[in-house]
Amino acid sequence: MKTAKRLALMALCGLASTLAFAQGANSPAAAERPKNWTPPPYRIYAQTLSDQIVAQHPELLSVTFHGVPPGMSKVYTMFAGSYPDRIGNPDDPDDVMVSELGGENVGLLVLAYKNPAGGGKTDQDFFLAASALRDDLQKQIPNYAALFAAAK
Repeated sequence: MKTAKRLALMALCGLASTLAFAQGANSPAAAERPKNWTPPPYRIYAQTLSDQIVAQHPELLSVTFHGVPPGMSKVYTMFAGSYPDRIGNPDDPDDVMVSELGGENVGLLVLAYKNPAGGGKTDQDFFLAASALRDDLQKQIPNYAALFAAAK
């Protein structure tokens, strides 16, 4: 990004069950929680970026963008991602903590990696891959508001 603010990065690795736990899927509480944001009627740029990342990185299970939508305050939500039915779900407390305590962070990019048995990747391998992906992505985002603009 051109400003000093940046997307924080949360890299998760593991099997599909770990992903489900990390994102609150399949839990009754997650299913019952009401949405806290409704996306606009058009496709936003962040969703286009999410789709591109998933297409280019088969090693990922999930890509999600989290933050406070423009014009709102303290409404932490998933606003784009590889599971469109989850868009508008309130963020989990750990996501909110990263946004609030992260200094210059304006939101989160959460990447969940496949981690097959015997794959040999370490936490550091996943962290480095996720950091590189985030850094490349930031070059495509002129500012936070652009993530919510209509995709071209």
